[in-house]
Amino acid sequence: MAVTLTGYLTVPLDRLEEVRTALPEHIALTRAEPGCLSFDVMESVSDPGRFAVSERFLGRPALQAHRLRTEGSEWGRLTQGMTRAYQIAEDVDGDEDGRDDAN
Repeated sequence: MAVTLTGYLTVPLDRLEEVRTALPEHIALTRAEPGCLSFDVMESVSDPGRFAVSERFLGRPALQAHRLRTEGSEWGRLTQGMTRAYQIAEDVDGDEDGRDDAN
């Protein structure tokens, strides 16, 4: 059962360049994690400092492993205390690989 997390991260303007610099490594490390089906972070062009986040993992254990890795990472340290607003949904209709056979 796949798990999808969507939402946003708000970065203070005085920390924006630091986050932009660190983001590519965080994305690459996350995409290499076991159970990561997709991971995208996109900065808003109309709202500087707001980053849309879309994550898809092969179940809650994979999402939890990602969270644990992130907490102890440079990314976790860098973004600690920043506003995050996320929603998590489980895809009960999809296959184990996160794909929906109906499509």
